[in-house]
Amino acid sequence: MSIIHEVATMTAKGQITLPKAIRHALGIDVGAKVAFELHDDGQVVVSRADAEHEDPAIGAFLDLLAGDIRAGRHVRTIPDDLAQDMLEHAERESGSDGDIDGEVDL
Repeated sequence: MSIIHEVATMTAKGQITLPKAIRHALGIDVGAKVAFELHDDGQVVVSRADAEHEDPAIGAFLDLLAGDIRAGRHVRTIPDDLAQDMLEHAERESGSDGDIDGEVDL
């Protein structure tokens, strides 16, 4: 017996939106990682993919680097075109409203 039963529709690009009740139950928001587990009987289990293995020092370093680039302080060992790309990506909003380019494998 289910605690929550929700239905989602797949788009032509293979995308679905997790219903609000499911996102709330999993405690996830924009940018969260979600894991899919397929069982032999065809049942799919969706769970929050906790990022325990990520090194917080790397995230802090990338945040520091992005701040330097935003402030116009370019690290000389990074080519200008790469620094510009990083700046554009840092300013871009992430969200689930955009299209996904290419194939999507589940």
